[in-house]
Amino acid sequence: MTVRLSLLNAGQTEFTDTQLDELRAMFHGPLITPEDPGYDESRVTQNGMFDRHPGLIVRCSGTADVIDAVRVAGERDLLVAVRGGGHGIAGHSVCDNALMIDLSAMRGVWTNPAERIVRVQGGATWADVDREAQTFGLAVPGGVVSTTGVAGLTLGGGLGWLHRKYGLTCDNLIAAEVVTADGSLVRASGTENEELFWALRGGGGNFGVVAAFEFQAHPVGPVVMFGCAMYAAADAEEILPAWRDWTAGLPDEVTSRVLFWTMPATPLLPQEVHNRDVFIVAAVHAGSPDDGASAVRPIGRFGTPLADLSGPASFRDVQRNLDFMFPKGQLRSYWKSVTVNELGDDVLDVLLRRGLNRPHPRTLVHAPQMGGAVRRMGPADTAQGDRGAAYIVSFDGNWTDAVDNAASMNWVRDAFNEVQRLPSAAGTYLNFSGDRDLDSATRQAAFGRNLDRLVRTKRDFDPENRFRLNNNIQPASPS
Repeated sequence: MTVRLSLLNAGQTEFTDTQLDELRAMFHGPLITPEDPGYDESRVTQNGMFDRHPGLIVRCSGTADVIDAVRVAGERDLLVAVRGGGHGIAGHSVCDNALMIDLSAMRGVWTNPAERIVRVQGGATWADVDREAQTFGLAVPGGVVSTTGVAGLTLGGGLGWLHRKYGLTCDNLIAAEVVTADGSLVRASGTENEELFWALRGGGGNFGVVAAFEFQAHPVGPVVMFGCAMYAAADAEEILPAWRDWTAGLPDEVTSRVLFWTMPATPLLPQEVHNRDVFIVAAVHAGSPDDGASAVRPIGRFGTPLADLSGPASFRDVQRNLDFMFPKGQLRSYWKSVTVNELGDDVLDVLLRRGLNRPHPRTLVHAPQMGGAVRRMGPADTAQGDRGAAYIVSFDGNWTDAVDNAASMNWVRDAFNEVQRLPSAAGTYLNFSGDRDLDSATRQAAFGRNLDRLVRTKRDFDPENRFRLNNNIQPASPS
């Protein structure tokens, strides 16, 4: 057979049977063509809106496979998509006719409990990290869905249940092994390739393929105090202001968020919330459960909840509580978010109206609390742009039928624009973005004053913009 692949800037090239056999002999992991068993499974994305067909998939078994894949792409000038372990709502990791460098088989995690360092391969998910680190009572700040990929979350910032106490995921990155555009393997840290290390912490996948991460871990769990009360959505008008006032005085150990959502009828949830529109108030205390009990107690007292699930819980269970709501490839998704400096009444008004009038039961309106350790980092300490925001307002459009694509996406854009026009709007968080291509205003909103430095770093490490299927930063022209 002959396989056609897109070139970086225009046109296509072909790989003959003989050339494909040579590639198969080169890689330790499988080379998957459109004719091979497992191809369709390998190209499935988290976001069911995308049905894309890569020209070739290299299922990397280790760093050597990543190096060889990047070198082949350079030699043949191929368009490259890079897949880590997880979600990628914007669908960057799979592209028609591209060479897909797939790290999803590289899921190793190693914990050094004495130094509280966790080493993670580039295809791992947060479930993999939590499984290994929690054996030693440690955690790396990650996301709130355990199937989220480590690579994407880290490179895009990374907020979850621990960020107010221990910072964003990227703040806890202490080193990375990166395959750069020329196929070189380099180590980036605070003392090696410092500019690359700075850019990796929030600048996305623009600078290379991260084959391995090293994180600083922290003592968390194995049991934490989890707060979760589900109220009737109609009660949010009274509860939202109370939650805002409560979060203003929280210690850093507590990270809270609210969500408008519709609960399915499932044995995983109390019957009282089955098929109900709900307003969820949730929090995690990052210290001992005894200390956390009083800290999260108010969550169930803002009104009369339909169900109060608060109590001591395994940290691993907390991390995977929402997994069932995000089945891989079954939801069509489009998300946009705005960081805000305060939750004024004008912001609450948009949250309430939009939360009560969502276009689909699986669409959620979500407001995580920021501050704490996130804000204590300087705005130029990492590439992550917005450190001063107090909250994020995220409109996470999820639906199931293609006929609803336009209406759902327009609803998300309209809601986003409403908040963006308010005086407290500050920036945007690109891990909550469904846009395949960033316009200049969004890029500036995401990176702020760090953008010029990121452009220069992109020029130094990827001058041809070989890694462009991401929240892309164009390389600067050499002076």
